[in-house]
Amino acid sequence: EEELVIDYGSVSAQELASCIRRGEIKALEVIEAHVECLARINPRLNALVAERFKAARGEARAADERIAAAGPGAVLPPLLGVPFSVKESIALTGMPHSSGLLARRHVRARRDAVVVARLREAGAIPLGVTNVSELCMWMESNNPVYGRTNNPYDPARTPGGSSGGEGALVGAGCVPFGVGADIGGSIRMPAFFCGVFGLKPTGGRVPNQGGFPLGTGAAADYYCTGPLARRAEDLLPLLGIMDGSGSPEPVSPLSRLRVITVPDRAGPRVAPALSRALEGAAIALAARGARLERHALPRLRHGLSIWATMLSAGSTRSFSEDLGVVSLSTLVSEIVRLPLGRARHTLPALGLAAIERLTPTDGAVAKRVLAEGATLRRELAALLGDDGVLLYPPHPVLAPRHNRPLLSPTNWVYTAIFNVLENPVVQVPLGLDPRGLPLGVQVVAPHGREDLAVTAALALEEAFGGWRPPPGIS
Repeated sequence: EEELVIDYGSVSAQELASCIRRGEIKALEVIEAHVECLARINPRLNALVAERFKAARGEARAADERIAAAGPGAVLPPLLGVPFSVKESIALTGMPHSSGLLARRHVRARRDAVVVARLREAGAIPLGVTNVSELCMWMESNNPVYGRTNNPYDPARTPGGSSGGEGALVGAGCVPFGVGADIGGSIRMPAFFCGVFGLKPTGGRVPNQGGFPLGTGAAADYYCTGPLARRAEDLLPLLGIMDGSGSPEPVSPLSRLRVITVPDRAGPRVAPALSRALEGAAIALAARGARLERHALPRLRHGLSIWATMLSAGSTRSFSEDLGVVSLSTLVSEIVRLPLGRARHTLPALGLAAIERLTPTDGAVAKRVLAEGATLRRELAALLGDDGVLLYPPHPVLAPRHNRPLLSPTNWVYTAIFNVLENPVVQVPLGLDPRGLPLGVQVVAPHGREDLAVTAALALEEAFGGWRPPPGIS
């Protein structure tokens, strides 16, 4: 009998789970393979910041014993024995839970976040927690507690933020999927920079309890917990576990899908390579039966002011409060400390605290911007209907070198606008550019129709090859 050979660092979580349940491979073997990958590659990335390998091995042995004891036809958990990682800002029992904030560096999670508990109930085994930007609000995963994370495709570049550790580990092939959270692109940006799939669900669909910080007030639904995965087929099953439904909608026939492109951009000019990738994605979907349409959404051009105003007006707790920099004098004191190397916070975090003080949340200007956001939401809903998806750039440039985002601090608006509009979005990898950097596109769907975005993602994975292992990782 021919021995089954599985590339643990390449296949989907669904395939791993199926092989484990059938007894073709052992859960312990799968865990050991991913631990070995982490031991070899993580020193270059600084993505995993705290591990639980001993406990994971024990859970894998228990999974193997459970499978061996199960009789024919026994129903086993859908992810039994499959490893995953968790963003450090999302609670995993016994693991650090600082969100990169020095004042919380000794905090340990006392219980699992809701989504983590559901994944563990489904049999998945967490290997540890991954790096974030300070308080999860910047395009680089760098903070005073753990330092900086590197991109697996080029360590001189950022993996994005704030779920950059997740993006880096999934992109490096060290875990089949991870748990991230997104209030301005924190799932989709790392997924794009690291060449993997990332799903930001519809606002309010997946519970956020156990995350820190959390959106508050009306802004609670702008903050979304969701998966990053190296294979598109994992997205809907993971969503079904994370939202508690267990059975998300099946994917639709591509022939029923309208694929929409728009000339309007929310931020700076998009790099030609990304514009070509988006057009190529539209052509590939049309070749597989989708109907192409082109429309205008001019209000997208005001995405920055809409996102900032809606987030500030909808929040009952400020970023500055979570940061611990509430008064103007404290903010100025911290900024003065920066060039001396004595600040307790990163420059992006202090910059955001300063900008937050200047963002209007009431008055005529704020009312006008909020009305514009409400109108854009209605316009996008009407445009998508119940069978349309919008292709949109994930960022204006490919993964930038470290610190370069400071020179273009509003580039995240390409992802952020869909947080306040609350649409589900899947970030889809579209191969690599000549330098070996990931290309990608956002697929935006109607509220509650993640299945439409995944339908397009599966077709684009077939057309472009999906996730590709970083050339320098071996």
